[in-house]
Amino acid sequence: MKTALIIPTRNAERYLDHLLPALAAQTLQPDELLVVDTQSQDATAERFRAFGARVEVIQPQQFNHGGTRRWASRQVDAEVLLFLTQDAIPAHPECLANLRDGLFAAPDIGVAYGRQLPHLDAGILGAQARNFNYPVESRIKRLSDAPQLKVKTCFSSNSFSAYRRSALKDAGGFPTDVIGSEDAYTAARMLLRGWAVHYVAEAQVRHSHDYRLLEEFRRYFDIGVFYGREDWIAAAFGGAAGEGRRFVEAEIRALRAAGKSWRIPEVLLRSACKLLGYRLGHRERLLPNAVKRRISMFSTYWA
Repeated sequence: MKTALIIPTRNAERYLDHLLPALAAQTLQPDELLVVDTQSQDATAERFRAFGARVEVIQPQQFNHGGTRRWASRQVDAEVLLFLTQDAIPAHPECLANLRDGLFAAPDIGVAYGRQLPHLDAGILGAQARNFNYPVESRIKRLSDAPQLKVKTCFSSNSFSAYRRSALKDAGGFPTDVIGSEDAYTAARMLLRGWAVHYVAEAQVRHSHDYRLLEEFRRYFDIGVFYGREDWIAAAFGGAAGEGRRFVEAEIRALRAAGKSWRIPEVLLRSACKLLGYRLGHRERLLPNAVKRRISMFSTYWA
């Protein structure tokens, strides 16, 4: 069965010394490698072409997290569509193979996503975020799990994911216009159509962020915009069901275990920034686009 790997990029050269060797070492080599580059100002496109990838360059105003992936999925001829972000580095040679196999672990699996390990130089809080959202045990999630998992049922991540094309088509494909969270949107549509979501802990990439306070605010503003506009997701699956509180408690435990309890006020401040950003995002229709451009991580979305 043919497999395509799709990687959206923008000024990705700083990651390529790690990413390209990791891709070359994979036991599963995709039949097609498509890079959709948003007019990088560095050597991203040239280095991927030299690696053997097909590179399509788009303008910044053309990029959309859902729409670009929707377009890219139609440019390749494969039943298995693998997606990777430029800063997600495969952690072992079986990374792609394990994810592809996870996609076919059951006949109703429509999307599989892998485990994200923190980068080796990640800070305590950046590492804890990955440990919280990507546990050591794999799990297949179906619509019947929604009463227990709530909105986490449709949690997925296109930083490292695999889609069965037939399932993606059945669910309507990626959304054409979202500020982000296109992975959760698509997983939710699949679940409502009877497909399952598989978290494959054996397929691992290194991918983490050490966000600053303002970045946390801006990121959660965008998340709030998404869930405010796509309120059908909460209606179908329920809310976060205390996930925020559990996340904060896990961060505090991690700081105490590292002997850095003095940073606990920082956790509380970060949580306040996230909550403020999220609630403001939910009410973004009250804000002019000029303000939204300044406080969003995806500023070109508001052009």
